[in-house]
Amino acid sequence: MRTSLRVVRTFVHSFTPAQGAKGFSMLQCRLGYTQKAVGEWAVMPSRHCSMSVEGRSDPSMLRHLTSKITATGPITVAEYMREVLTNPVSGYYVKNDMLGADGDFITSPEISQIFGELIGVWCVSEWMAAGKPKALQLVELGPGRGSLTSDILRVFRQLQSALNGAAVSIHLVEVSPKLSQVQAECLTGERTQVCVSDKEAVYHTGTSHTGLPIAWYRRVEDIPKGFSIFLAHEFFDALPIHKFQRTDKGWREVMVDIDPEEPEKLRFVVFPAPTLASTTLIQADDKREHVEVCPEGGVIVQNLANRIVEDGGAALIADYGHDGTKMDTFRGFRGHKLHDVLLAPGTADLTADVDFSYLRRMAGGDVVCLGPITQRTFLKNMGIDTRLQVLLRNCHDASTRAQLIQSYDMLTNLEKMGQRFQFFSLLSRSRLAEPQEEGEGLKRRKKGRVPLPVAGFSELGLQ
Repeated sequence: MRTSLRVVRTFVHSFTPAQGAKGFSMLQCRLGYTQKAVGEWAVMPSRHCSMSVEGRSDPSMLRHLTSKITATGPITVAEYMREVLTNPVSGYYVKNDMLGADGDFITSPEISQIFGELIGVWCVSEWMAAGKPKALQLVELGPGRGSLTSDILRVFRQLQSALNGAAVSIHLVEVSPKLSQVQAECLTGERTQVCVSDKEAVYHTGTSHTGLPIAWYRRVEDIPKGFSIFLAHEFFDALPIHKFQRTDKGWREVMVDIDPEEPEKLRFVVFPAPTLASTTLIQADDKREHVEVCPEGGVIVQNLANRIVEDGGAALIADYGHDGTKMDTFRGFRGHKLHDVLLAPGTADLTADVDFSYLRRMAGGDVVCLGPITQRTFLKNMGIDTRLQVLLRNCHDASTRAQLIQSYDMLTNLEKMGQRFQFFSLLSRSRLAEPQEEGEGLKRRKKGRVPLPVAGFSELGLQ
């Protein structure tokens, strides 16, 4: 969960400023659980959110960026994000464990185990609705600290009879060496881990606490073929975006340049001429004054859609987002507070709200897209109220009960995470196809398996 006290804006120098991202209130939280068992599954160890952070700076990243701009001219916001977040030497994601008490933001799986449990139930539900394939690949893009996958594996263990001997394997797409180590410690513990050559598609392997094989990859394209459930929680919002401003001369791209008055600072500028991105990435009928487009996210969604069509499966995307309505959402987070995106690059997380209308267009017509719907709607459709009551009924510790209720409120309250987060799904068209009718005369009979409602999206019309 990324939270803020205020919005720190950097204006486009000497040009019309872009629309500002709207701030949202700081979420005062210290949510966790004791190790006391409650309900069917044990309550997991504490997951805390701290509001303090040590002062940090990364002059090497700033020097790298200013050298690049001096040599080649202003860079796109997408290139700026890519360098700041994933530069192999000093990128924010490469060097840091940015989650949790000493990090810059906290996510839903860190707040409550219930979140991951319900996602696990969704995965099993979709596997069953697809006809219970013999093999199930659980694929998570950007697994954070591994909390979501850990909670899902606990659900898989509890539902072994439902999985009916399916060959389950875990596949994690992670570019951060630091976070992959954290994930391995969370998911494999003392079990044997094998480091593979950097030249291989799989760069790390291990065995989960529940005995399932786990492999780490840097790209979605490297995941083996086969029926897969793809999960992307707070993944797409960190992918590089291009920013565009409407001007009297048409769409122009917003770039990052060196401030001529303060050479050690960066500024936004509007490029005076059309760029390849400004002429190809914007919809002709878009009415907004400012547009953000994430072509890398579009490519990944196309890849997921193709995999679902070819091998079966489903994708569930949960993120900050909108359906093609918002404008300037690019922002930074440091120490659980909003941070100027151009200040001290490499020391803060950079993010932008996901445009689900763009993902829908890029997914194409061969898959069914459901959503976006709010996190509150999805979790309630999945039975979060019932799950909470089960945990409360079996828990007699007053402090733990209060934490359960508080975390539930954090996840579902429309003033907190319940509205800000959106859920979006890709499914095979065969998964929801109406059974064919055959025969003529007074009575027709249907053949084939009747499609089941999609868990979490059961009351939503198809798109």
